[in-house]
Amino acid sequence: MKKFKNRPADAVPRLMDIKLRIALLLALPLATHAQVPTPAPAQAKPILITGATLHVGNGTVVPNAAVAFDKGRLTYAGPAAGFSGDRSGYETIAADGQHLYPGLIVPSTPMGLTEIEAVRATVDEAEVGSLNPNVRSLIAYNTDSDILPTVRTNGVLLAQTTPQGGLLSGQSSVVQLDAWNWQDAVVRADDGQHLRWPAMIFRLNPNEETAQLDRRQKARETQLRDLEQLLAEASAYRQLPAGRKENLRLAALSGLFDGSKTLYIHTDYGKEIIESVRFAKRLGVQQVAVVGARDAWMVLDFLKQNDISVVVSRLHALPRRDADDYDQPYKLPAQLQAAGVRFCLDYQGDQEVPGSRNLAFIAGTAAAFGLTKEQALTAVTYTTAQILGIAKDYGSLETGKSATLVLSRGDLLDMRSNAVTRAFIDGRDVNLNSKQTYLEQKFRGKYGVK
Repeated sequence: MKKFKNRPADAVPRLMDIKLRIALLLALPLATHAQVPTPAPAQAKPILITGATLHVGNGTVVPNAAVAFDKGRLTYAGPAAGFSGDRSGYETIAADGQHLYPGLIVPSTPMGLTEIEAVRATVDEAEVGSLNPNVRSLIAYNTDSDILPTVRTNGVLLAQTTPQGGLLSGQSSVVQLDAWNWQDAVVRADDGQHLRWPAMIFRLNPNEETAQLDRRQKARETQLRDLEQLLAEASAYRQLPAGRKENLRLAALSGLFDGSKTLYIHTDYGKEIIESVRFAKRLGVQQVAVVGARDAWMVLDFLKQNDISVVVSRLHALPRRDADDYDQPYKLPAQLQAAGVRFCLDYQGDQEVPGSRNLAFIAGTAAAFGLTKEQALTAVTYTTAQILGIAKDYGSLETGKSATLVLSRGDLLDMRSNAVTRAFIDGRDVNLNSKQTYLEQKFRGKYGVK
């Protein structure tokens, strides 16, 4: 710093700032080679896909199928022999030997809210405080994220972008992953509230003093009391006459009591699942789903009797207890299926957001441990759409629904043969290039790999 000693006191920061700006400007041309692909334009001409094996998403498989769509909606999906339209008016895609699937949907993810976990300025997934029902993840959703194109390349086309942190984290929204801005991306705004259920208090350490255990128990009781008071106030608020003074926190919770929004309770232990569901039902919450639910196999009858949907997390994990079966996490979906409990699969774990591109392989694991391939596909498409309240338009390839679909040369759920060749969101032909495909092409060229 000696060379700056004769300059004004604020000169050094100014010079450092100038140098930083110059460096960023010089790096800009390099960055443009791997920039986020431009969102696809609206479908301009009817499209007909022929010859592929159609996996409808509801368990039905149609070999040698035809799928037609126009203006973003499916006009035909069934056997090729049953298509009677004038083919001359369609752009035809010959897909013989390939497989056609609904676009995959990843629930309960901070996708679009987090870019680089180690850089705080790119993380916008949580608010300060414990009770934030008025928080809306949708307006923080970043459509220019470099991660989104990498996820699309493996068939994930929709996501439930979900706030994190606190006790009551806020409202999630369902978005499609190829858009100019959050207004264009939204599929279902503010579909539900996310509650991180306080863990039950146990003396896990035999040396823990009774006074400390009591403090932890009282802290949990305070959390539950504050939560109950907030929900009771929200229930009373919606009964007030029109023209009432608006309260954003209470208004954001109103949908829980008329069934227009779902309360997603994030918890794992069997006792906590029962406790949290009974808590919500007692306060008048109409629709409840449990997220995580690693002990759901212990409370199958309770979940079925109370019509509780389950979002299964961390399928690729070790058993929770030494006495559990080694494959308990893997076979949980099959146990839910056998019990008649509605469930879907999400992706949680290390590198949660970029790792979501492996959602199809999570379903593949479930298929290897008790589910059929079509049941596993349903758990990342149709039942996900049902739980998120978008099944009218998404989750299966049926006439009249959105043309949101994926074409793969091999089995989409098998990492050995999975090879996505085309993807469409609402009929728009999505660009499958990403920073990762750019780097692949770059280094294939360098080393002469075909």
